[in-house]
Amino acid sequence: MAPIIHAVRHAQGVHNLCTANHVVPDPLLTDLGHEQCAKLRETFPLHAQVDLVTASPLRRTIYTALESFGPVFESHPDMKLIALPDTQETSDVPCDTGSEPQALQEEFAGKPVDLQLVHDGWNTKNGRYAPTNHALKERARAARRWLKARPEKEIVLVTHGGFLHYFTEDWEDSSQYQGTGWTNTEYRTYTFSDEAHSDDLEGAAVDGDNASLVETLESRKRRGKVGPGPDREQQKTLYKLGTQGWDDQGLQMSTEERDAAKVPEGKEVNGVRI
Repeated sequence: MAPIIHAVRHAQGVHNLCTANHVVPDPLLTDLGHEQCAKLRETFPLHAQVDLVTASPLRRTIYTALESFGPVFESHPDMKLIALPDTQETSDVPCDTGSEPQALQEEFAGKPVDLQLVHDGWNTKNGRYAPTNHALKERARAARRWLKARPEKEIVLVTHGGFLHYFTEDWEDSSQYQGTGWTNTEYRTYTFSDEAHSDDLEGAAVDGDNASLVETLESRKRRGKVGPGPDREQQKTLYKLGTQGWDDQGLQMSTEERDAAKVPEGKEVNGVRI
């Protein structure tokens, strides 16, 4: 049986304080970010059910996972967080570009972190990791397939606000905050759909299992939504609106496009750009 996925956006990072900080490479969490982790650790009700924790290999996601889900590691002394390059953030700006594998190995030495999948070139932002819709859809689907094939029953994935929309294929409210509909340390719960989908949200044919996700009704209720989420045809429309909304926010995924857009500086408060 396919696992349940608890998807989590990372805690506040230094880059979330203002757009000027988007030039900070692979930023760490802020003091508020650490507080958010402590709160999630205290309030997340399912630590006992989780038997695998995964995260994007960026530092803010790894630290969010280690701090927020400490009880999971404490109850599974041999468990290690698995870092998944396919779940890194969408853009190629410095704050969304990860560190070299050797630097990560040194930083997380002695901590329960498995970096075996973090290969040389994972942070080059080209090819598989290019800041394009096509590449993002492909690696989001690859991440879903990888998780679906795992033997564990409940899995946590800590990743990024922008990537979460590609990963879940849920574009409802995707421009509510700066480039996302997720607040810092928000978690949502998904099951894998029994319905097979032959195309992606742009209508392009998919190769093999799309491994589509469905948010649980309890998860939607937890965040103030009523009833099931938009169906796939509705999501195709929301996808177009969502990516256009990001463009309107000046959040193009490549540095070149962002520079051309002349994005005004601003700051975020609790995920909201002001």
